[in-house]
Amino acid sequence: MSDDQPPSRSGPGKRNWFKWLTQIFTGEPRDRGEFIELLHDAEKRSLFDADETSMLEGVLRVSTEQVRDVMIPRSQMIVVNRGDPVESMLPIIIESGHSRFPVIGEDRDEVFGVLFAKDLLHFFAQNGGAAFDIQECMRDAVFIPESKRLNVLLREFRASHNHMAIVVDEYGGVAGLLTIEDVIEQIVGEIDDEHDIEDAIFIQAEGDSCYTVLALTKIEDFNEYFGTGFSDEEYDTVGGLVMHQMGRLPRHGESITFEDYNFKVLRAGRRRIDTLSVSIPEGVSLPEQQEQV
Repeated sequence: MSDDQPPSRSGPGKRNWFKWLTQIFTGEPRDRGEFIELLHDAEKRSLFDADETSMLEGVLRVSTEQVRDVMIPRSQMIVVNRGDPVESMLPIIIESGHSRFPVIGEDRDEVFGVLFAKDLLHFFAQNGGAAFDIQECMRDAVFIPESKRLNVLLREFRASHNHMAIVVDEYGGVAGLLTIEDVIEQIVGEIDDEHDIEDAIFIQAEGDSCYTVLALTKIEDFNEYFGTGFSDEEYDTVGGLVMHQMGRLPRHGESITFEDYNFKVLRAGRRRIDTLSVSIPEGVSLPEQQEQV
């Protein structure tokens, strides 16, 4: 029998019939879907704004989604090698802008611990020119299964004060990693860094044929600046266009050339490209423009 049809009014069904009547007249949601509909109805009546509704939906998602749904895949993990000299680690740490780095051995399935950038700074502040031993700075890694629910993980993060976990698959191999920021972003939306996009310079000339371009630059604005004709039917931004051409999220330092324009990733986050270097073809004269927009 459908939930929308009244149950029998005789025998044991009386209690269910009364419950059905109560739900109909009180308007109480009977499942998660109806509750979300009520949230959107409340937003329409200005009881919540769009951001509040989105966060409430995020809370519900965190209670059902699993680690595998939002983890950073192993191919995109920024790691340091346990056997590398510190001179090789520093550029990785500085350019990524991250605060924690898995320490691996011969491959990414060998995770020996986690290196905190602040521990590295503390070591050099305390020891000056002493030989660096990563064992002195490395902390224990926390390993979690792909199937763990996000709300459970968030509780564990809060209780242990740990902010990063290595995700392993059913065979014990490393599948990726997850941070507390990744979980919180499922509730509040993507957390930007200290750079305010409203005040950002989207396109800036660096030389005769080289430009720094923010990935969030609209393709329409890019076309107007460079006199190009890239389509914006599928993607609105230059970052989206580059990801589409590469077929995946590129990493720092990777580049691609299409229609004679070279796009190199200068900075990339866990889920998006941040900044690109664009080299224009030789002999191309740009429309009259300001040096930066």
